[in-house]
Amino acid sequence: MFNRIGVIGAGAMGRGIAQLFASSGEQVIMYDTRAEAIADALEFNRNLLQRSVAKGKLSQDEFDATVARMQPAASLDDLKDCDLIIEAIVELLEVKQNLFRDLEAIVRDDCVLATNTSSLSVTRIAAGCQRPERVAGFHFFNPVPLMKIVEVVRGSRTDERYIQGLVELAEKAGHFPAITPDTPGFLVNHAGRAFGTEALRMLSEGVATPQQIDRILRDGPGFRMGPFELFDLTGLDVSHAVMESVYEQFYHDPRYTPSFIAAQRVAAGLLGRKTGQGFYRYEDGQKVETPEPAAETVLVNRPFWLHCDDDAVRSDVHAALEAAGATLETGNQPSAEAICLVTPLGEDCTTALLHLGLPAERTVAIDVFANWDKRRTLMRNPAVSTDVVAQARQALAADGVPVEVINDSPGFVIQRLIASVINLGSEIAQKGITTPETLDRAIQLALGYPKGPLAFGEHYGKQRVLTVLCNLQAVYGEPRYRPSPWLRRRAQLDLPLTTPDNQE
Repeated sequence: MFNRIGVIGAGAMGRGIAQLFASSGEQVIMYDTRAEAIADALEFNRNLLQRSVAKGKLSQDEFDATVARMQPAASLDDLKDCDLIIEAIVELLEVKQNLFRDLEAIVRDDCVLATNTSSLSVTRIAAGCQRPERVAGFHFFNPVPLMKIVEVVRGSRTDERYIQGLVELAEKAGHFPAITPDTPGFLVNHAGRAFGTEALRMLSEGVATPQQIDRILRDGPGFRMGPFELFDLTGLDVSHAVMESVYEQFYHDPRYTPSFIAAQRVAAGLLGRKTGQGFYRYEDGQKVETPEPAAETVLVNRPFWLHCDDDAVRSDVHAALEAAGATLETGNQPSAEAICLVTPLGEDCTTALLHLGLPAERTVAIDVFANWDKRRTLMRNPAVSTDVVAQARQALAADGVPVEVINDSPGFVIQRLIASVINLGSEIAQKGITTPETLDRAIQLALGYPKGPLAFGEHYGKQRVLTVLCNLQAVYGEPRYRPSPWLRRRAQLDLPLTTPDNQE
């Protein structure tokens, strides 16, 4: 359907799109208002492909053919014979609308006009066109050849045959096409809102430092990068703009509330790797690593008591304490000397100890969502003795596994962030934005999550996740943590989170 493709915009996205389709056999013509930008993009692509030749991943003949399929355009008129034009220009609605109006006067009636926008409405871009049915979203991720996913966005008036044509083109190029309607943030930027915004919310409450949050989320759920490392990599100015855009487009739904911390840091120019300073410091583009702070060694002279019905957790705690030479009491109530360990779901340590009638000065909480063999999280309450915290930390780390100590927080770090990710993914499924299977695969491909949102729900247990959310909502008293109907129904009926509503 698309043999001759025009790419407008010779920046990182435009040149990546050009390389992708030239490599899959299509003729590509590149246009930019700056001729030198086209020349730079073509040279960049040639050098990149030459590296593949040097590594033996591409033959010389394949290299020559691919390079020959990428040609410059001197003007928009040179794109008149294209079957498809993909714009990758500045993210301004009026500029994109004007471009598409200009193109309609040049191209054939059956030429599809696609936008690589990441945040603007495809329907609004198409609204200025005489033939809005041929306008669609075709949103790639940087670097385009390596990120094997593209969002195929259906505007309100986009003809279905053009959607199918873009799907086939993406598949031919080796990319997974995630079909999505024209909703704020489409699929990936929508589903990704929980990760960063919830981390910033925790930071604003003084729960833990950015370094702690990143370590806990890398070693617990297994994210390749923590949220603050990711902010620094992508640029906080870019991430904050997306947060604000999605929040505005969803008419201030509390789930998407941006952070004042991000706004202030953007104003200060603390954008991350590209400015040398973000949540971390960078020298020559490399993060300056600082060692984890070492805990002071103390004498463990108290017994421990654990409130938990999970035999596996009790066994893990017992083994760790045994390595420290500490005793785990077995009675229904703690002794007068015992350090009390509680395991709340979605509650803070304070709420949990009050429910159980335990002494605040001797009670700390441990996170059952943590990966016990990689990193443990200990949560203190404001009234707990510093000696109790120090002994608990040392005892639980005696077998060599690091222990993070954080301040009182409903849901710790993992429970709170993971439940938010799962809940938002469930809402996307509930809204019918995409299928559950497409949701999970797209998020893994685009965001690098170790599991998709719904798969995370099954991993941690959807009933437990529902409990976390209900308790978060009860403690905070706000709708930010309201459970999605999709999650609630499937947890109540014990159905997989991928179960569709329509069983026909």
